Amino acid sequence: MSRKALIVADMLNDFIREGGALELGPAGRAIIPAVRRRIEACRAEGGVVIFVADHHAPDDPEFSLWPAHSVAGTKGCEVIAELAQRPTDRLVPKTRYSAMYKTELEEVLKAEKVAEVELCGVCTSICVLFTAADLRNRYIPTTVCAEAVADFDPEAHRFALKHMEKVLGVKVIR
Repeated sequence: MSRKALIVADMLNDFIREGGALELGPAGRAIIPAVRRRIEACRAEGGVVIFVADHHAPDDPEFSLWPAHSVAGTKGCEVIAELAQRPTDRLVPKTRYSAMYKTELEEVLKAEKVAEVELCGVCTSICVLFTAADLRNRYIPTTVCAEAVADFDPEAHRFALKHMEKVLGVKVIR
């Protein structure tokens, strides 16, 4: 029997909370209710919720591009309280944009017998886009709910949704 997975990308204190190290601002906080609805729907359908979370070393090379954020052992790398994890949910730490890069995500998808994935969270043009590309490179049917993703840059957000739909074959729900 195959299942659906909801991958919740980087809904972490450092991205969502006011004053977080890499705060998205109001756009990030605005999607919390939509992400919560997607989580509840996935659970109700018997799917698996997988939180993927930036989890960086204090000297991560990524910090040459971005301010230090989601450092292991800090509150910044924790999932926001509004999306409280349940014992049946999975948490996959990541250190790069794609949640598939050198993580256990692919093994989790196989172990959970996942046949299709929905993505939500932040940032649309970075972690959501790169994870969607890696899922589609594995021919895993992928959906993104536009109201449940956000970005620092509205133009990059629109581009990423269009790119995922037109180039990667991701189903974008608007």
